[in-house]
Amino acid sequence: MQTNISYYQNKKEFRVFVTNSFPDLIKLKKEGDQTSFNALVLKIMPQIRQYVNTQLNTAIRKGHFSKNKYKADDIIDQLFIEIYDHIEEVKHEKDFYLWLFKTTNSLLDDISSEEEFDDLFFKNIDDYSKPEWDAMEEKYSTDGGGDLLLIEELEDMSYNHNDYTLNHVFIEDDEKDLVKKIDKNLKDENVKNHIAMVLHNLPNAMRNVFELATNQELSLEEIAQIRNNTVDEVEQLLKDAKKALQLSLFNRYSTNE
Repeated sequence: MQTNISYYQNKKEFRVFVTNSFPDLIKLKKEGDQTSFNALVLKIMPQIRQYVNTQLNTAIRKGHFSKNKYKADDIIDQLFIEIYDHIEEVKHEKDFYLWLFKTTNSLLDDISSEEEFDDLFFKNIDDYSKPEWDAMEEKYSTDGGGDLLLIEELEDMSYNHNDYTLNHVFIEDDEKDLVKKIDKNLKDENVKNHIAMVLHNLPNAMRNVFELATNQELSLEEIAQIRNNTVDEVEQLLKDAKKALQLSLFNRYSTNE
């Protein structure tokens, strides 16, 4: 089922729309009007679809399954069914948005193989030199190739909104000097590409928490609910992801000036 993408000024506006749609969906379900129900669900899929595309693309890069085995539409179609069959499980409309992500995560987990993680990358991330980082990114880009994106994504304008910035990685006041040093002659595209590459090599839990916190702008408490983790676990995963990104950016792009 190909979704038509609707645009919102920001994720808060989108979240409000999703939340406000919940009572209407409950009403349509009670009336047995599945056609209108699905039409309304179709309007709230943009961010979910982007999220699914990102997760599938990472799994394909890591070789968990072939490019043609699964498409975002497979997950979206199943999500429509899950929403219609289980929407009554959501007790309050304010919980609907997080429930959507939790349900989507569950569907993605069902098709993803157990990730094999080489902890050498994470443990040794402070030791890579700039030339090694450059070579790693070149391999990352080459291995991905121009045909990596799922065909449907080429026409899906919601894709590729992983607009990572240094502010996603460095947030403390005492890190401002580091940001200035790294940002001195660095293009935004360099930042986005580097962060995406490092995230690709981090364990899935770290990567997922970072993406939910930055791309989806969810709080630690909300991410914990989606992932069935404690808040402390989520906080540690986010700290570890940011620490890895900070070290990698500093070692690759900072100077001794």
